[in-house]
This record gives sequence, structure tokens and C-alpha cells, in this order.
Amino acid sequence: MADIKVHEELCTGCEACLAACPFGAIEMKEGTASITEACNLCGACVPECALEAIEITKGKKEEGPSEEHQGVWVFGEQRGGRVAGVAFELLGVGRRLADELGHPLCAVLLGHNIRDRAKDLAEYGADVVYVVDDQALEKFTDDPYTSVMVDLVKTQKPEIVLFGATSTGRSLAPRIAARLQTGLTADCTGLDIDPESRLLKQTRPAFGGNIMATILCRYRKPQMATVRPKVMKKMERQPGRAALIREVKRGDLRSRVQVLEFIEEMGETVNLEDADIIVSGGRGICAPKNFALIEGLAKVLGGAVGASRSAVDAGWIPYSHQVGQTGKTVSPKVYIAVGISGAIQHLAGMQSSDIIVAINKNPDAPIFKVCTYGIVGDLFHVVPALTEEFKKALSEA
Repeated sequence: MADIKVHEELCTGCEACLAACPFGAIEMKEGTASITEACNLCGACVPECALEAIEITKGKKEEGPSEEHQGVWVFGEQRGGRVAGVAFELLGVGRRLADELGHPLCAVLLGHNIRDRAKDLAEYGADVVYVVDDQALEKFTDDPYTSVMVDLVKTQKPEIVLFGATSTGRSLAPRIAARLQTGLTADCTGLDIDPESRLLKQTRPAFGGNIMATILCRYRKPQMATVRPKVMKKMERQPGRAALIREVKRGDLRSRVQVLEFIEEMGETVNLEDADIIVSGGRGICAPKNFALIEGLAKVLGGAVGASRSAVDAGWIPYSHQVGQTGKTVSPKVYIAVGISGAIQHLAGMQSSDIIVAINKNPDAPIFKVCTYGIVGDLFHVVPALTEEFKKALSEA
């Protein structure tokens, strides 16, 4: 690990280093330069010091697993006392990784009045569940959650820590990685153990999904990654399976942010990530009012309403409905793409669906290369006709 030091006996307080630092990470204390926590060891200040009073030293690099770091950890994200589905998906892949390494699989559960939920994590494969129960953790806020996780990791020293690539995980994981000065691979679609180095192979799409990159974190621990929901498969639940529950007490968990009010997002449709049927609209819908066609078909089928990025960017529907690389990853039994051309970014979020039905008037649209069933036609005629037929079929059933 690299470190930076100011040799006080050499520093004359000339302040040349202050102007050289692009992060404002140097301040003067009693006539001597002092390095603050904002420093990222870029080294810009070193050549500016004529007296060589600033030195960056590089510690010994650590490659591969060590006896000091043991365990595969999963962040057990919860909302309103209910464990998020992505946590169970991570336990599934975490179980495989832990078994390959010969390490325990641990889950971390933060919240308030959530101890009873530890059994859910145990029944999906966790060997140990760390529970931190505090009123300050009832709703997710960055400061207290980061503080608790960093302290736990420093104390217990896991080898691998996994998070869901949800709004919570995407906010929390980078903060923890920065505090621990370790690497983080975001939005992974594959996790494996390298047989030679026994390091975590973290695979994710790159360059707009045109290539798949496999990343190793060779020199820092823990190895950290976020995984998009619906990418990994859950293990079968084992009712009654027990785990070691370790309750961790924490002191002051004040946050720099004062939360005035939490407003839960309300909606009449099924949650996208939990839906068995999703009907999505794209640019071919032409106008926001035409999403009524999508909503009508989804309602008849008991499904959820999705959208492509172009429809969201146009302001036709809220971002919470967006499916794709920059939206939600879904894996329903049936995915109906209406007026969606099939850009690779959209496909990355839905191509694992069991059945894909595409409706588009362009016979050369890329969506037809991945769909199970394709309908070439005007969506303004096709969708109402499908809606009516499904109504008739369901009423007769």
C-alpha cells in the first residue's frame, strides 16, 4: 500500500505544494505542510517541493488470497424490514464462491428491528449473519451505513464483499471501497474463482456492451463487486437451515445529512424486478399518451410496464420503468417489447427473459434477432388487437 509523508524537519512552509495539489488535499499547520484525507496519492506535489520534503512510499504488493482475509460476504440489503431479492441471488453465487475457496459465506444485515430477518438469509445459504440493529439504520443513508460496513470489514477481514447493483448498492459500495482503498467492479454479470491465483474473476460488459471484460483485484483486499438484480440465480430455500447470528453493537451513528422526509414511490403496477410478465414501450410509441396502450396490455396480463431508455429520456415515462444497461435488469417469464428496436444497451437488461415477444414495423430491427416470437406490424393496430384477444381468452378461462 502506498503512503505519503511530509518530513517536517525539511519543510520550510513555502506553500509551493498547495498550488500543485489538484484536490486541495494539503493544508498548512504551524508553518508546515500537512496532508489531509482528501489525498489520492497522485504525486503531483512531490516534484514541486524543491527541498524533497514530501515523499511517497510504496508498500509491498499483496497478490492472491491471504490467511488474514477469510470469507465471502454478501450485503443483505433490506427495505422496510424486507430483505431485497438481490441479496438472495448474491447468496446463491456467494455459496459457490465460498465453497471453491473453502471459506464461510457471511451476510451483513443492517437496519432497525430486523433481527428476525436473519433467518431468511440463513435459509438461503449464509453460514454467519452479522446483524447491526440501530434506529439510525432504519432507512438507508450513506454515512451510518458506510461507517458500520467499513468497521466490520476492517475487524473481520473478508476476502470478498458483494453488493446488489441497486440504488442502495451503487451508492454504498463505492464509498466503502474508497475508505478501504480497495478496488470495486460495478455491474458484474459473472463471478468466478481463478483456479491458479484463487482471485475473484469479475466479468462485466464494457464499451456499451460490445465486449465483456474480466477484472482481477490483485493487490488489495477485500475484493469488491456489485451485481445487477436478476443476473444470478437464487439457491433453493432450505426452511429451518440455521446460521450463526452475530449481533454487533455500534455507538454514535450520526450522519452529516439530515433527512427531512422519506417518500415511498407509489405505483399501481407490479414491481419490474418481481414481475413475471413485462410489457415495455420504446421510441416507436411516438408520444407519452400512447403508453396507455402498453399499460392496458400489461393490466390485462397482470404484468408490469417497462420502457426503453429513449422513452425515458424523452420524458414519456419515469426512470423507475427503464429496462436496460442504465436501468433495471429483469428476467420475467414473458417480456413483450413494443416499438423497441433492440439496441444492445436495452438487450443487456432483458435478454435473459424466458420468452421474448417483439412487436415492430421494421422487419430488420435488431430485436427480432433475439426474440422468441416476432410480430412485424403497426403497434397501434397489433397491441389493441392483442389486448382484446387476451381479455376474451381470460374471461372464458
